[in-house]
Amino acid sequence: MTDALPDDRLPAGTRIGRAALRVADLDETTAFYRDVVGLAVLDRDGDEAVLGVDAEPLLVLRRDPDRPERGRTEAGLFHTAFRVPSRAALGEALGRVRDRWRLDGASDHLVSEALYLDDPEGNGVEIYRDRPREEWPTDDDGTVRMATDPLDVEGVAAAAGGESGEASDSPADHAPPGTDVGHVHLEATSLSAFEAVYVDGIGFEIGVTGPNVRFVAAGGYHHHLAANTWRGRTTPATGLGLAWFEVVVPDVDALDAVRTRLDAVAADSDAEVAADERDRGIAVTDADGIEVRVRTP
Repeated sequence: MTDALPDDRLPAGTRIGRAALRVADLDETTAFYRDVVGLAVLDRDGDEAVLGVDAEPLLVLRRDPDRPERGRTEAGLFHTAFRVPSRAALGEALGRVRDRWRLDGASDHLVSEALYLDDPEGNGVEIYRDRPREEWPTDDDGTVRMATDPLDVEGVAAAAGGESGEASDSPADHAPPGTDVGHVHLEATSLSAFEAVYVDGIGFEIGVTGPNVRFVAAGGYHHHLAANTWRGRTTPATGLGLAWFEVVVPDVDALDAVRTRLDAVAADSDAEVAADERDRGIAVTDADGIEVRVRTP
């Protein structure tokens, strides 16, 4: 990884925007994200559905029936993480999952509480809520500390009742305003190649690290992106699954700084990075075939 100035980083206010998935069955996958995750269908045609919350698009599903299923060695998506604004909203999401789908995991990460499941095509999904930032534990160097502890599932379920503490008989149908894509977690073939694009190029800061995993963020968040090599993926993504996702920076100055950093990475003979101009931003395809679109609001 090339050296980067500590102040040459993405500014606070950077966030994840939309994520896009290539799917084989658009109807079934759309129904899952509507009925289980709780997103509203904002737009729909024969081959594409756009879902979101409070008129804000968060997820694009594109029918691609001719594309093969993701292979066992392919890099790609670990999960898309939808962040809800409260523990009550997480309890309502748990109710939808229990009533309409299946829960695959649940964890307390110290900074957040999270539910894990897969969509009908095997794409990972996390639904989580952040604890207040002042409650996040930190190490001596100021790095946010995370863990994977058992979740108080029944406490989360009870929180769906709001201030009364009484769980509702039926889950709320919709994710509330304030829900967004909090982070995206990738399965990478190489963590050094991941860092070359997302840290050296785009400008995230490395936070929590662990065996074969990196968490990166802007503005002191616990993580906007993560990448792991736990399953030993060895080939770029070419099948169904994650097509692209967005990093939204606050202004054109921040976007110009990303361009400059990516140009520097592209000049490194060991890195193949090329930024294409797009509406309100740029697009870069990482070493694993995932397109990241950096844009202004």
